[in-house]
Amino acid sequence: MKYNPEIHHRKSIRLKYYNYSQTGAYFITICAQNRECLFGEMRNGQMALNDAGRMIKIVWNKISYNYSRIETDAFVIMPNHVHGIVAIVGAGPCACPNKCACPNKCACPNKKDACQNYGQPQHEKPIHLKPQQGQPQGVAPTALSLPDVAHRFKTLSTKLYVDGVKQHNWRPFDKKLWQRNYYEHIIRGETELNKIRKYIIRNPVNWKTDENYRG
Repeated sequence: MKYNPEIHHRKSIRLKYYNYSQTGAYFITICAQNRECLFGEMRNGQMALNDAGRMIKIVWNKISYNYSRIETDAFVIMPNHVHGIVAIVGAGPCACPNKCACPNKCACPNKKDACQNYGQPQHEKPIHLKPQQGQPQGVAPTALSLPDVAHRFKTLSTKLYVDGVKQHNWRPFDKKLWQRNYYEHIIRGETELNKIRKYIIRNPVNWKTDENYRG
């Protein structure tokens, strides 16, 4: 899949007056400093993670366990960047706005038996999830915002990468592991959510046409 500006924004579209602690789903891209390929290599259209890449995956998977009201969805690690979907939820552990039919009553998309109705029907506003009783409308019951999540992901993964360099001779990075900023897109509706999921899943197959490609 070639670059599609409707799906994959390559400059920050952070909105000046948008509250990034609101409930909703966000597509984020975080790139390694200088686009260095530090996390593995592509083999026959599949990403072969090295030890650093496996560490990055563990850090991402623990986000929803470490931070209340933060859920993660589709995610991919590329040689020099990551794509993922982060949801700030305001309805307790169940992020599904529809009545969940799955046995464990949980719509977390990465958990077994999760329902398939993650996200909201398409409309003009970002995906917003019903807040808990007593919570302000449209504000998640958590102090964490999207920038907080990105910052903590980068900080923890950087610390662990430094440990890997010192203890296991991982390839060193130049001053910073990650670029200072990151890219994000507010996901508006289930149609767009599924389109972005597909883009993320297919990213390894399209590595050679990716603007971050390094041969």
